[in-house]
Amino acid sequence: MSSPTTGGKVSKWLLKSEPDVYSWDDLVKDGETVWNGVRNAQASNNLKAMAVGDEALFYHSNMGKEAVAICRISKTAYPDPTDDSGRWVAVMVEPVRKLARPVTLADMKAEPALAQLQLIRQSRLSVVPVRPEEWDIILRMAG
Repeated sequence: MSSPTTGGKVSKWLLKSEPDVYSWDDLVKDGETVWNGVRNAQASNNLKAMAVGDEALFYHSNMGKEAVAICRISKTAYPDPTDDSGRWVAVMVEPVRKLARPVTLADMKAEPALAQLQLIRQSRLSVVPVRPEEWDIILRMAG
């Protein structure tokens, strides 16, 4: 899949975090955080494609398996401070808002219009693009 970044238009993403490691509530409390520790080439390329102002679904993985909120990219890709090799990148994110209700992975899988969602097709990736029509569907599902 090509990058969803097109001509200055804001792109949409999904960022996974294990809530017992770093949750939405942690991001709200911190106000901004570095999104680091990504060690997959495709997920890292997705981080590199992000622009300031792009929005992302904040997805609680493992426990919950649900999109719970929206965050925004506040700083584009730079060398990941947790990586001594210099190969990987990180971005900065800030909270935007909590979803009215979480949208579970099961809910997404049950929606035929989301069959091509990268979260479903490549479930192991921690950073995936979300097409505008998928974004709209998920937000409608969230109320």
